Amino acid sequence: MGRAPRKLGQQKTRGLNRRTLLIGGGASAGLLLAWAVWPRAYRPNLNTAPGETAFNAFLKIDRAGQVIVIVPQTEMGQGISTILPQILADELGADWRTVGVQSAPVSPLYANTLLAREWLANDWSRLAGAAGDWTIDQYATRRALMLTGAGTSLPMFHQAYREAGAAARVLLCKAAAARWDVAWESCDIQNGIISDGGQRRLKIGEVVEDAATYDLPDILPFRQTDADRLAGQELPRLDTPSKIDGSHNFAADIRLPDMVFASIRQGPIGDAVLKSVNEGAAKSVTGFLKLIRQERWVAAVANNWWAANKALDLADPVFELAGTPVDSGGMEAALEQAFAASSGERLYAQGDVQPLAQGAAILASEYKVRPGLHLGLEPMCATARIGDEGAEVWMASQAPGLARAAIAKALGLSVGAVTLYPLHAGGGHGRRMDFEPGVQAALLSREMGRPVQLLWSRLEDVIQDRPSAPAHARMAGKLGRNGAIEIWSAKVAAPCAMAQTWARIAHHRLPHEAIADTAGVSSRLAVAGMELPYAVPNWAVEHFPAEIGLPLGFARANAHLHGAFFTESFIDEMAHQAQIEAMSFRIQMLGGNPRLAHCLATVGAMGGWQGGIAGSGQGLAAHRINGAYIAVMAEAGISEGKLQVGRIIAAVDGGEQVNPDIARQQIESGLVHGLALAMGAAIPYAKGMPTRAILGRMGLPRLGDIGEITVELIRSTAPPTGLTDVAAPLVAPAIANALFTTAGRRFRNLPLLMEG
Repeated sequence: MGRAPRKLGQQKTRGLNRRTLLIGGGASAGLLLAWAVWPRAYRPNLNTAPGETAFNAFLKIDRAGQVIVIVPQTEMGQGISTILPQILADELGADWRTVGVQSAPVSPLYANTLLAREWLANDWSRLAGAAGDWTIDQYATRRALMLTGAGTSLPMFHQAYREAGAAARVLLCKAAAARWDVAWESCDIQNGIISDGGQRRLKIGEVVEDAATYDLPDILPFRQTDADRLAGQELPRLDTPSKIDGSHNFAADIRLPDMVFASIRQGPIGDAVLKSVNEGAAKSVTGFLKLIRQERWVAAVANNWWAANKALDLADPVFELAGTPVDSGGMEAALEQAFAASSGERLYAQGDVQPLAQGAAILASEYKVRPGLHLGLEPMCATARIGDEGAEVWMASQAPGLARAAIAKALGLSVGAVTLYPLHAGGGHGRRMDFEPGVQAALLSREMGRPVQLLWSRLEDVIQDRPSAPAHARMAGKLGRNGAIEIWSAKVAAPCAMAQTWARIAHHRLPHEAIADTAGVSSRLAVAGMELPYAVPNWAVEHFPAEIGLPLGFARANAHLHGAFFTESFIDEMAHQAQIEAMSFRIQMLGGNPRLAHCLATVGAMGGWQGGIAGSGQGLAAHRINGAYIAVMAEAGISEGKLQVGRIIAAVDGGEQVNPDIARQQIESGLVHGLALAMGAAIPYAKGMPTRAILGRMGLPRLGDIGEITVELIRSTAPPTGLTDVAAPLVAPAIANALFTTAGRRFRNLPLLMEG
């Protein structure tokens, strides 16, 4: 017999109590413990339209049966705005055709504690174990650190969305059971229809308001049947139709009454301040309205963006730069000098690598990686409207809570007076961690007294990019009598891009200040991806921090981009030294890592691996990142001085994927991203400026350069992992190893055909 509903009043948030509210982050043990020690009450701050009922922080349902899933993660093309709703809809029993998505407001309920742990962990927190994790979780939750990046979205929120869907299903079944006078356990939901296993049926929209008045059971039941499940199906992406018909709104698509447009110049890279500007020349442009100067930038405002940008060109702003201008030669010298500074710190170690220093027969190689640009199709953009009651900002942000706080600080407002409307991003993968356009647009709107849309030019986007970290590596290894690696040493000189990013976005440091704050500090974040997956008895990784003068930022795969290149290129050299075929050499050292060995064997079988013989043009690379395992085989060569890639094959074990088609899209995207890093996406700098900023001159891969791409998802029952970052780091080493078989020499620089 169903229990009669317990009425909780008629306010919009009725039914949202400690038992019915599902807190972001799964079981929320840390948050519940925090309540016991320092009481905190976090409730959803969702707006509900007439007819809508909020069930928890992740779900609203209206009377028509429309299922509205709340997504806190930034959609950058990776498909997270489909994957998370698919998890919830699967547990709810929803009809996929009725599922919609709404971006989440800033709230502690959506804090990404998983990325916060990865980003903020230090020696103390690691020694503290669970207590250290708990402390970081508390910090992330209380500061509402809504973060998107490093492939953490799916593993972070998978359980929370399962619970949200299951909870709503139970409450809806309870409401239907009360009408039918049956036990709620006998009811279920399929395709948005509640039934009791017999002839009685109700649409979920018919009971949503009653459902929110019930309590959840002490143990939340999940679906047990495998029939008619949405999870695991290749469902169509929810954002595809609007992107095809052009109705999808990115930041530059926002239109507000009385809105004007702005372009900006921020000077050369470094500690630059505005010195002069020719305002008279700017006034000659039709549609020009005003030049607005700040200490470190100048913006032109006009009634259209072209006029604003043209006015800036004619105004010819001049900046004064303190310190030595950034140039590629200076960066290379700084990285080499870091090795001589004797400031290295051993961050990973096992066994004893001392015999390498005793004159043993060793193999030693040096590698170089240049900073990699983001080059998102959508330049940085934001729209702002400042009124008497506060500020409104429309922008894509991977850290919306921190962005809102920065905007509030710049305007002298309370955080509560700033409303941030989170939008999808047109690519970028890490660039939207920074939020300068939001702050700039807000200041411009206040100055103009009307809404302003600020769009950076492509040139400005390249100059002010915060690329991935450059790095130099000195690799050394010694083979044992059986041909396996006995000793492995990696010394890496690199700045820490993630530490710089955190200093900017969390502590509001200017880019040159963030460089100074993080200089000389060793960090595992700077050598991520270099912890060996292979069973080498004696190995160590040392980080030599370097100050290169170039502001760096969050990127796809972050330090794995250079870490995997160093490791997988050098292990190929060791295999050649041992005169053992490259795949067998790797697999014989992966006895304790069967998932990675399976990926290698699979990619070899799919690609027709020929053993890496001379002239084959085939190369391998394997890696693990954030619980995912991948092997890549590439077929490549050089023709008329240009890199030619015929095939790229990837085998990936990323756990049980929610939407295999989107998982393959993520991997394919990563492979193309990695190919761009191998071919271009890294430019020289001179006199504080990039030497080129036009995409067509960067050597980036075109459609005809990519060749055939094949992706195999290995079946797995392991928990799902995010796959956005897994593929990008492996393309360059796989191609480099392939080129060795045709050119007879090693390519140890990235980009592979690096000039200068």
